Amino acid sequence: MQQVRDEAAPRTGAPLPAGWDEVVRLEEDPAVVPDPAEVEVPADLRREIVEHMAKYPDKHSAALPALSAAQKRHGWCSPEGIRQVAVVMQVTPAYLSSLVTFYDMLRAEPAGSHYLYVCTSVACHVRNAKAVYDAVWEEARDQGLEDWEVREFECLGACDMAPMASVNGRYVGPLDTSDAPELVAALREGRPVLPGRGLEERESPQSPVPSPQDSGPPTHPHVHPAGGTVDHSQDEELDQ
Repeated sequence: MQQVRDEAAPRTGAPLPAGWDEVVRLEEDPAVVPDPAEVEVPADLRREIVEHMAKYPDKHSAALPALSAAQKRHGWCSPEGIRQVAVVMQVTPAYLSSLVTFYDMLRAEPAGSHYLYVCTSVACHVRNAKAVYDAVWEEARDQGLEDWEVREFECLGACDMAPMASVNGRYVGPLDTSDAPELVAALREGRPVLPGRGLEERESPQSPVPSPQDSGPPTHPHVHPAGGTVDHSQDEELDQ
């Protein structure tokens, strides 16, 4: 019988490509929840994690915001940060590590203390977002931007301002390739990035809601069957 092998799978001993999970090591001891007496957790981080857990009926639902809190403190989801979250949530570090390696907004390796994510997903892509990212990346290289993680990102949920980017969580856009020099210069000099172009600064007009006193009696729209009416007089004649 001929042996069938997955040619796409990495060979034994070869380094795993980014995004591949390590082979399960069955010979090792099972993962356990860390002992609270052995893990020191900063009081403010513990308080934030507990507050996130209180929002959900199942504590596992708080894993992502809890890991985000640890990442904000450590700069990435370090083994120490993962153990701190694990001991407060009373879950295994292995469970949290599986989330860190799956979700793109969580960092499994140390990077810059700050981040600039340029969205290149569908809505931004069709508005030349890849060219915007390339221009920003080249400016970051040429201007010697340090301590910043600059990379493409999947949808950030602000499609109405495409193409856009997240600067340490602040959404800015729409962007153009011509914005790249000033954007990177502002990051390097610690100045506000593109003032007036942030999501929080965009106007969101709302229609005034009339008060019950001013609106008067309610008016009822004319309602009729979507398919029209049927004349049943002929049916009655046939029945006779």
